[in-house]
Amino acid sequence: MIVIDTNVLLYAVNRSSPFHETAQRALEEVVNGGGPWAVTWPIVYEFLRVATHPKVFPKPLAMDHALDALVNLLHSPSARLLTETEEHLPLLASCCKEVPRLKGNLLHDFHTAVLMREHAVKEILTFDQDFKAFPWVGVVMPGAS
Repeated sequence: MIVIDTNVLLYAVNRSSPFHETAQRALEEVVNGGGPWAVTWPIVYEFLRVATHPKVFPKPLAMDHALDALVNLLHSPSARLLTETEEHLPLLASCCKEVPRLKGNLLHDFHTAVLMREHAVKEILTFDQDFKAFPWVGVVMPGAS
């Protein structure tokens, strides 16, 4: 299983992005590959926030369009939604010890990384190099060989 990060989803729907084709192709490969893949609720909400934000997204999507894109994607039989379990708090504490200088904006990605560990997911499809800060996460860069 692999997690699909927010930036891949955003670039895949943003036709004006220089990463559009790469992200769209990588997303299609994962979603249509037959194996399970996942997102988290924070990734869902971050996608909606950025995709509809006129100061962040060059051509913001209407909320209904952004939501439809997610709903269609998550209706895939191979889609999973990672959520916290009863083990999340002790795992959070344990993971904090493994990441030096953990603070600020890195915590959003850290939440995703902890959820990945909690559900034994080892890889994330992302353009975000920050995930390399988490030793238990394998970063798969779209378009990289």
